[in-house]
Amino acid sequence: MHRKLLKTAWNCQILTKRFYARSLIRVRFAPSPTGYLHLGGLRTALYNYLFARSNNGVFILRIEDTDQTRVVPGAVEQLRDDLIWAGIIPDEDPIREGPFGPYIQSKRLELYQDQIKILLANGSAYKCFCSERRLDMLRKNALKERQIPKYDNRCRHFSDQEVKERLKRGESYCVRFKLTPTPDPFKDMVYGDVTYNVAQNEGDPIILKSDGFPTYHFANVVDDHFMKISHVLRGVEWQISTPKHLLLYKAFGWNPPQFGHLPLIMNADGTKLSKRQDDIRVEHYRKSGIFPAALINYITTAGGGFNRETAITQCYSYKDLIEQFNINRVNVHSSKLNPDKLLEFNRLEISNLLSNEQNHKFLIERLVQLIKEAFPEKVSHSSLQLDPEHIISTLKWAQNRINKLSDLVSADLKFLWVKPENNDNFKNLKYLESIEVLSKKLESIDENNFCQESLKNYLREFAKTNNVPFSDLMKTLRSLLSGLKEGPSVAEMMEILGRDATLNRLRKSAS
Repeated sequence: MHRKLLKTAWNCQILTKRFYARSLIRVRFAPSPTGYLHLGGLRTALYNYLFARSNNGVFILRIEDTDQTRVVPGAVEQLRDDLIWAGIIPDEDPIREGPFGPYIQSKRLELYQDQIKILLANGSAYKCFCSERRLDMLRKNALKERQIPKYDNRCRHFSDQEVKERLKRGESYCVRFKLTPTPDPFKDMVYGDVTYNVAQNEGDPIILKSDGFPTYHFANVVDDHFMKISHVLRGVEWQISTPKHLLLYKAFGWNPPQFGHLPLIMNADGTKLSKRQDDIRVEHYRKSGIFPAALINYITTAGGGFNRETAITQCYSYKDLIEQFNINRVNVHSSKLNPDKLLEFNRLEISNLLSNEQNHKFLIERLVQLIKEAFPEKVSHSSLQLDPEHIISTLKWAQNRINKLSDLVSADLKFLWVKPENNDNFKNLKYLESIEVLSKKLESIDENNFCQESLKNYLREFAKTNNVPFSDLMKTLRSLLSGLKEGPSVAEMMEILGRDATLNRLRKSAS
């Protein structure tokens, strides 16, 4: 029975691999766990995800941790969490493994060792015994001569006998790949024909370090091949590495994937995005109240790929973005980010969420949390106005006035949630005695008619009938309802607060 189960499982695995091998489109996002996910990485992940989804393909998250000295604890979990928050759900990753795992490079060392042996055997690679001291000397001499530092390929010419003797002496070594001239261009899905003769500009690169770990270039190619990656979409900074990668594919006798490179994202002032900038971290946007859809739409404005107007008219859903995306529309020039567009997208997303009642519970919970964080001293006194109906009506009133939910807990809108304290200043207000009369009259107004236009007319008529200067009455009401000297019109304020809350505040202050 046990053998039968094993045979069934093995057959399933073979069928799964055949299915995946036939899948035309397989793309990956392969970050290093050296820190946080930033806007550049998010854009790369998004475009790979959209390309996969628009072609019924598979999107993979692979962790490239070959440089163990730079690995940050918890970075893998944070990267994955940020992607999922943004709505970019991998089909295969270190958690949801597929048939070509593991999806973390440090767990694939045996595979890399086997592939290194192939290149050593066919003469495409060699063992290099150069010390750090010699390499440092080469760098210094090149800089002194105003040349680009590169390895001089000395160990490439060692005889088999010399290599054996050095190994016998226990000398430490790494493995380097033999570069050959690449005069012919390669076809970039975005930039068209690209020529870069890597052998002319660089020395033979290390593909296996002395600690047994592969370098980025080698592991990248090996993993893309064994994971059946069909298309590689990555930042343009990797474009000059592509000829090197194509040479590795050729050395193995493998068919390479198609390559496409995405343009640089720039700050609004034209400077390059830097990892040292806190405001390019996805985590920063999450904490500052930006919704996932808003951030996703924002980064689609930097790089193209969509047929749309420049004016921001809506915050597109993933369904819309997948239908619109076309790799042939991606720009070849760098794109500047405009932070104002992010806030506009976030405002539109608030309206989108508010238009669907299924999202109301989420919005209420989010806003209640913000209110309690903004006014912690009021929580224990139960003096916050947090009933769901009031929150939703306030959101509907504010949706075209705010860019983030947190805007609703600013000092000038505190009155929406916190009742003004009944202090001695109220007693000094003019026409305070008229407020008691007004309160009783307002009781006769039905909740449905407690709206800005009706209230404005009613208050004007009340002031006239009771010989109260209208401006003085407004100042008094504004102070009693909000404790502010400026803000929305009094009638608008009363409508936002609602009939019961308005009457409650007026009665308390007049007493």
